[in-house]
Amino acid sequence: MGNKILAKHVVKTALGTVFSRILGYIRDVLVANLFGTGMSADAFYAAFRIPNFFRRIFGEGSFSVAFIPVLSEYLHTKEKPEVQKFLNAVFTILLLLLAVISVLGMFFSPVLAKVVAGGFSNDFEKMRLTIELTRLMFSFVFFICLAAFLLAILNALYSFFLPAFAPSALSFSEIFYMLIISPLIVPGNQIRGLAISVIIGGALHFFIQYPELKKLGWNLKFRFDLKHSGVRKIVFLMIPSIIGLSVDQINALVDSRCASSLGEGQVSALYYSNRLMQMPLAIFGLAFVSVSLPVMSKAFAGKDMATLKKSLNYSVRLTVFTLLPAATGLMVIGLPIVQLLFEYGRFDSLGSIMTNNALFYYSLGLPAYSLSKIFANAFYSFQDTKMPVKIAIAAMILHIILCLVLMRPMGVGGLALATATSSYFNFILLVIYLKKRIGELEIRQILFSFSKSLLAAVFTGIAAWNMCKISENLFIAVSAAIVSGLATFITVSYILKSEELKILVHIFSRNKGN
Repeated sequence: MGNKILAKHVVKTALGTVFSRILGYIRDVLVANLFGTGMSADAFYAAFRIPNFFRRIFGEGSFSVAFIPVLSEYLHTKEKPEVQKFLNAVFTILLLLLAVISVLGMFFSPVLAKVVAGGFSNDFEKMRLTIELTRLMFSFVFFICLAAFLLAILNALYSFFLPAFAPSALSFSEIFYMLIISPLIVPGNQIRGLAISVIIGGALHFFIQYPELKKLGWNLKFRFDLKHSGVRKIVFLMIPSIIGLSVDQINALVDSRCASSLGEGQVSALYYSNRLMQMPLAIFGLAFVSVSLPVMSKAFAGKDMATLKKSLNYSVRLTVFTLLPAATGLMVIGLPIVQLLFEYGRFDSLGSIMTNNALFYYSLGLPAYSLSKIFANAFYSFQDTKMPVKIAIAAMILHIILCLVLMRPMGVGGLALATATSSYFNFILLVIYLKKRIGELEIRQILFSFSKSLLAAVFTGIAAWNMCKISENLFIAVSAAIVSGLATFITVSYILKSEELKILVHIFSRNKGN
């Protein structure tokens, strides 16, 4: 049953994410064209790290992994009025907490900006702008975390397309600003207008999803009940998961701090490379991450461990199958992709080289980023948030050490390599301890599938590398490389009789029929 649910919703999630990521790409191109990798872009992306950090803690991160399993349990065991009371209590407390955090964040913006971008300290104007943008964008935390709350509810109710599409509201707001409003603004103030558009986008993200919640028969009302048993349970689960799931953001803050000391444009290059890596990760990997948590949580609530294990195995094999060729492609034709997508206006060839330097090493870790989240979801589904925390802390320590060791000899590429290496370390430890917790995970089947996918990915890289040389026109060269790489991967997978290819064909054909 779990696999059927996964198959039904993964494509819808991926489709919603595709729309969102396309708009995100257009937004990034416009920002690169308008601001390049100069002072304004560096200050903006450094400042944006801070609200995104809190977003991961009180939004899609620790809150969601604590909230979804508890909500799944309530939906499985309680009547609707009791579930509604639970939702209202959580909404009210979250609303008040976010309001306080937003005010405090604005007040302490100078301290936060110096923590994230200490390397800007020698440039007074750059640091001043970073502090100002941090203060401007901090109210984004309020709206985006409430939007993430709605996303968690909708996912638990098996609504996946709209929550996957809703992040496009942020991109739409920024795109509208840069195309329509920014030409009317004095150049020195354009970056401040972009920060305001981020806040508007966060609010739109929330309001796009709320009608879907009402359509499903639920609503949110102000009801303060700090003693509600469900609220206490979420808080209990969140305490360790705040540490565990904020590790990614702490790592990102460490990356920004290190990059800010490497010179002009390094913070922006790190951001653009991460965004490119996130495209296949979001479309393929995070689709399984988003769907697997509510599916496994429901299986655990129903005491169906067989379904939980099958869902985990299914998600892992398909994630590897889809992300290995994507990682190979980004590694072998990363530079022409960066040049095609970003090298316009103020984004020059040096910016492309810096961005590709980080992209290559980020891509090495692409499968590990997603697999770590899927295996962590298995722990969260049976409401164990402690073990992933211990493992995440160990991975974070490794990441920090590697950043300090690699940043000088390798630049932003060293920071990306540190991220990839620590992600594989995190993933391997999760597998080891999950096997101790729930028994056999069918590792042999996963490794057999991995070997086939890896072989197909190698041929994909060879095909893409050679086809990218057929023309000096970047659009023709990159398009030919992507098409030939995809065709090669499908052909080799078919020859190797990869079960995952058959599964994906079945998923797409069934969703097309629906």
